[in-house]
Amino acid sequence: MVSHYYLASLLLLLLLNPHTTLGAQNLMLPYHNGALLKGTITVNLLWYGSFTPIQRSIILDFINSLSSTAGAPLPSVASWWKTTYKYRGGSTTIVLGKQILEQTYSLGNYLNGTQLVSLSSRFDHLNAINVVLTSSDVGVDGFCRSRCGTHGSITNGQKARIPYVWVGNSEAQCPGQCAWPFHQPAYGPQAPPLIAPNGDVGLDGMVINVATLLAGTVTNPFNEGFYQGPPTAPLEAVSACTGIFGSGAYPGYPGRVLVDKTTGASYNSYGAGNGRKYLLPAMWDPQTSACKTQV
Repeated sequence: MVSHYYLASLLLLLLLNPHTTLGAQNLMLPYHNGALLKGTITVNLLWYGSFTPIQRSIILDFINSLSSTAGAPLPSVASWWKTTYKYRGGSTTIVLGKQILEQTYSLGNYLNGTQLVSLSSRFDHLNAINVVLTSSDVGVDGFCRSRCGTHGSITNGQKARIPYVWVGNSEAQCPGQCAWPFHQPAYGPQAPPLIAPNGDVGLDGMVINVATLLAGTVTNPFNEGFYQGPPTAPLEAVSACTGIFGSGAYPGYPGRVLVDKTTGASYNSYGAGNGRKYLLPAMWDPQTSACKTQV
């Protein structure tokens, strides 16, 4: 098994260092000559712990919006995802697959890395990304201290490599680290938090981390795709652009984004259905070698 980490500490470093330059031109993510995930990819979801139907719908609508433009004005979730098409090999179409509701906490309310892999292995679809989502009352080894989520791969009995993702709901544990900019940052400049577009700090924060890790998974699924730095803690398609949500971003300031005139919520992308709006992080564009924002 190979695991990659989306580091909460990287955001904290940016917040603590006001001289850090965000979104610098000519940022390079070298290609390491390995496989990317292209074509049609199924995303399976395992919900571990307590999620309300409304909370689940926030994530589901986001996943369904990645490759659907139905009813979504620009800038859309789909237009954000299309930046992954610029990485070698063409488009990656995301389709929602199976869901498992694990509401009995069968492995307890604290999970280690081996248990996350075990949960992600409950699906049998090969051409897929298996995503484990943990609720706000579930602790995970390393959560908040060094990471907001993980992506990696496992090898099944047929020796096929299957990517997996884990993201936790940080609202009750470390929203200043893993749900920023919807919560006051844990460290650094204390600008007012943005209002979450779907009214749920934890889930809107999860969307940011799910987006980060899905982009990292399709562009570096097996630690031989696009990344910079050590393979155990790589900077990938979105994690290389940490802290940037709009133009003019600097440490502690997410950048200029759109604001809903009725609710005051901040967003930069429209979903494909149910009137959803999302705030999505910048993604490295291989054509310009720079972090690309939606607005």
